Amino acid sequence: MRRMRLLSGLLAVAALTGCATAPATTPAPATTMDPVAASPSPTEADAVRFVEQANERLYELGVRASHAAWVAANFITFDTQRIAAERDEIFTSAFTETAKEAARFDGLRLSYDTRRQLELLKTGLVAPAPADARKATELSELKARLEAMYGAGKFCPPGRSGEDCLDIQQITRIFAGSRDPAELMEVWAGWRTISPSMRPLYQRFVELSNEGSRELGYRDTGVLWRSKYDMPPDEFAAEMDRLWLQVKPLYDTLHCYVRAELNQEYGDAVVPLDQPIRADLLGNIWAQDWSNVYELVAPPAVDPGFDLTERLRSKNVDAREMVRIGERFFTSLGFDPLPDTFWERSLFTQPVDHEAVCHASAWNVDEENDLRIKMCIEPTAEDFKTIHHELGHNFYQRAYNQLPYLYRQSANDGFHEALGDTIALSVTPPYLRQIGLIPEVPDPSKDLGLLMRDALESVAFLPFGLLIDKWRWGVFSGEISPAEYNRAWWELRTRYQGIRPPVERTEEQFDPGAKFHIPGNTPYSRYFLARILQFQFHRSLCETIGFDGPLNRCSIYGNREAGRRLNEMMEMGISRPWPDALEALTGKREMDATAIIGYFAPLKQWLDQQNRGRRCGW
Repeated sequence: MRRMRLLSGLLAVAALTGCATAPATTPAPATTMDPVAASPSPTEADAVRFVEQANERLYELGVRASHAAWVAANFITFDTQRIAAERDEIFTSAFTETAKEAARFDGLRLSYDTRRQLELLKTGLVAPAPADARKATELSELKARLEAMYGAGKFCPPGRSGEDCLDIQQITRIFAGSRDPAELMEVWAGWRTISPSMRPLYQRFVELSNEGSRELGYRDTGVLWRSKYDMPPDEFAAEMDRLWLQVKPLYDTLHCYVRAELNQEYGDAVVPLDQPIRADLLGNIWAQDWSNVYELVAPPAVDPGFDLTERLRSKNVDAREMVRIGERFFTSLGFDPLPDTFWERSLFTQPVDHEAVCHASAWNVDEENDLRIKMCIEPTAEDFKTIHHELGHNFYQRAYNQLPYLYRQSANDGFHEALGDTIALSVTPPYLRQIGLIPEVPDPSKDLGLLMRDALESVAFLPFGLLIDKWRWGVFSGEISPAEYNRAWWELRTRYQGIRPPVERTEEQFDPGAKFHIPGNTPYSRYFLARILQFQFHRSLCETIGFDGPLNRCSIYGNREAGRRLNEMMEMGISRPWPDALEALTGKREMDATAIIGYFAPLKQWLDQQNRGRRCGW
């Protein structure tokens, strides 16, 4: 998705970017730990001291890497890339070394906290470095270079060059507004010219990452990723499939309806009714969010009654004030305001004199109270919701900042994303009226249009959120060979999303690399889980405040009890298995997609009626 963040103890250095390859570097020596448990028979006391030192060491190195990553994300240069790569290598190598040392205590009977932190060490990295120092350096440089290639990527249409080339922000705007199939096809293919050169680098990255994972005792990096969820990795994969099958009927009926409406707009030659939808016609460069085609598929006579983007612009709400509005949402729940340093150090608008990564992200740079967001904000409804989402990360980060370093994460990575998305669900017409952005709340008869707009964003995303890591799990395991990267990518996109490329794709391309999270090496299952959990969280919080009505009208704005329940869950960090955190907020211990089904039930009933007599599926 468009959202990224930097997780404590999972330093993916997600925003590392630059324009050139950093040369081989000699990293500064990392802070070392005392050789505890060096004897053949380590004791429980040794394990306790080891965990204490691991928290101190990784905290120190993680903060240094965060500062370097922040600079690299905000000033894309050769030198910032090099510095960030050095710091990332030091942190990653130290984390990997510490994780391997933790295995010495596997046979001991230990306290819950000591054992849990040892296990978190083993699963705490997304790309473990091999023990070989040269390979560890190569891995960090590959990560930096891949992210740099994406961050500096531009499409230069024929006849244009230099400043006339299109960056990701400009391309995003074209996809949001253009209805010219030829233009969309050109720009869609043009953006994907940034990624073919990533392919050999990514292949090598996979080899090195797998080597590091095997040294930690995991079959491959995909198994390592799936081992982070308090259940065996194969059970987690099955859990993802279970949740998908719960929501698939809702997605299928939305897909059928949208394809028919696009057919009305573009005709059979462009949108055949018996084939997957062309990926460039859905209003988003990755076809992961279809909300920009709302005007083409909106139910008749259900104008929501307001245009939030227009309201923001007419009221001259600038980027900083949009963030202030988001902050006031959280303070209305009882949370303390953001620190002054947040306003001094965050990036709110796109720089005019240098390149920066505009991908929205939330940071806690010192792992304590140096909270920031990095985002090139525009006065749009989408960015307004994104701000509420990103601030959700910041308030979550602060809630658990008193825990040991290894516990400073969300209950699982889906929780962090879900928390932000839960807050975004409270950006409802009643909330917008309360804060003065709209003059009155539209009649409930308008809700079908609002539900359609939300479904085009949330429901349309679900299969995309699932398949990204299915592709990578296959790549890491070797089930998908380097010779079939692109073929396997499009097989999954067609199978799950029901879309197809607008032009022929071959193995000369590397279309996965045109999505930030692939070169950025950010696990994506979190976003799928977040879509499920956010509605489960929302339903529970609405029940907590005694709301009686359609869930799409519920906002927890101003309710201190809702804030207390949220904080109770957030303060736990990852100190307990995620079912404990889920139970603290919802009273349930299992992730459940019935909440999203219930939220969109009125829309699904209407969609099913519209699809009668149509041939659905692909």
